Parts: sequence; C-alpha cells; structure tokens
Amino acid sequence: MTLTVRVIAPDKTVWDSSAEEVILPSTTGQLGILSGHAPLLTALEIGVMRVRPGKDWVSIALMGGFAEVEQNEVTILVNGAERGDAIDQEQAKADLAEAQTRLSQAEQGENRQERLQAQRRFKRARARVQASGGVVQI
Repeated sequence: MTLTVRVIAPDKTVWDSSAEEVILPSTTGQLGILSGHAPLLTALEIGVMRVRPGKDWVSIALMGGFAEVEQNEVTILVNGAERGDAIDQEQAKADLAEAQTRLSQAEQGENRQERLQAQRRFKRARARVQASGGVVQI
C-alpha cells in the first residue's frame, strides 16, 4: 500500500503523486511517514523533505508550513517549495555563503529583527543546498 503525497505552495503544486515513504522536517525533528500512519497534524520547519516514490529518493526544499496525515494521504501546505533536481547547486552554494556572511554580521549587531531575518535567510539557503544534493559545512 502506498501514500498519496501532495506538496502545495501558494504559487504551484510541487508534488502530487504516490510514494512509499516520506521524511518531513517537523519543528520537533525529522518525522518519517509510512503507509498506515496514525492521523497527524504537524508544523514544518524550513528544511528538506525526502519522498521515496519507488527505489530512489527525491528531495524537496520546504520553506515552512504544515503537514496533515490521514488515511494514507499526506497533504503538505508550505510557504514555498522547490524540488532539489530543479535547483542550481552552484548558485545555491553562493547564496548560502552570502547568507552566512549576513548572519555573522547580524549576530554582532543589536537589531533583533535583522538577526531573525538573517537566520531565516540562512535556513532557506541551507535547505536549498541540501535539497540539491550539496553538503553544508558550517
């Protein structure tokens, strides 16, 4: 038995297909979903979702949102999402380096709002690199 998985962002549906297994970046840690999972509603962190439609895994960068699991259907509503195979890894790495620099600068300042925005930018950039198959070294 398989799962029906839908990843829906405000501007597009990123994934709408069946899968054997899903791993989600919940706010409390990684969450694995298999067929027959108990009903669940969880908040999602900015991070990488992994979905296994067959033998191979597909990575999708999620920009935070919510997931609902019910009767072998996984519905994921997110602020933004991007399939890893659609991400330019070199550009993603450059964006991560820039986000890291901005975060370092913001952490030295006293502006809390600027610091939070820099942390969010860094998490988004890191998720894009990881989803594209890149390794993040911090």
